[in-house]
Amino acid sequence: MPTVAEKRKTFHALHASGCFVIPNPWDIGSARWLQGQGFKALASTSSGFAWSQGFPDNHVTREMVLSHLRVLVEATDVPVNADFEGGFAPDPAGVAESVKLAVATGVAGLSIEDSTGDREKPLYDLDRAVERMRAARAAIDKAGGDTLLVGRAEGFLVGRPDLDEVITRLKAYAGAGADCLYSPGISKPEQISAVVKAMAPKPVNLLIGGPMGITVKDAAALGVRRISVGGALARSAWGGFMRMAKQIAEEGRFDGFAEAASGGELNKFFTKDRKQRGS
Repeated sequence: MPTVAEKRKTFHALHASGCFVIPNPWDIGSARWLQGQGFKALASTSSGFAWSQGFPDNHVTREMVLSHLRVLVEATDVPVNADFEGGFAPDPAGVAESVKLAVATGVAGLSIEDSTGDREKPLYDLDRAVERMRAARAAIDKAGGDTLLVGRAEGFLVGRPDLDEVITRLKAYAGAGADCLYSPGISKPEQISAVVKAMAPKPVNLLIGGPMGITVKDAAALGVRRISVGGALARSAWGGFMRMAKQIAEEGRFDGFAEAASGGELNKFFTKDRKQRGS
């Protein structure tokens, strides 16, 4: 298995050119399966993990997330990027402490959001958001500097879909030390292109969590460096589970099992996977 330093070096190299997909597993099995499909890096999903633990998104503790990240890193040979929400603290010092702990799990990258969780004031003031990003950058640098920092502007997700504001914020986060920029919720080609051009030469992450009509080839042509899917894979798995459970409970029928994954295929994959890992 590659060392943490090697994974982080690989992760930085992936952001240097081209366009890659970084899917989001929520447990060891989904992470190992995705690695087995040839994906070069993975990212955690706050929502997918929370649902697997019986919590709504953004309601798990920092300790739970750190434990989860450690498990994903130890279970995989590819770099893992942490969906680290807002750093689990409102103040820069608290963000720095959280980032220090996240880096210690072995993640190759982590993101910090600028959303507050407060419906009345959904985003941190720009100055405060920049202070938080600088604190994250300083914590990473103090730990060795090889963990990639992603700056997230959440305006499109919290009811403030102002592209000019998003670009202003992302530029500020880049200036505060973010290595990669990310605005979940932008979906139109002109929005994506505008963000990519404004952030150049720094890489941009695009979230495709639904049928946007944009392929990997399309995103690459727009200059996107990496594509994540957030909780979409977890939601897809939950979708099949919920439909089948409702059919049984409400109709007493089991027809939906016809669409289930093959147990034989799963057993074959994980048997081969464990043999390759020597376990």
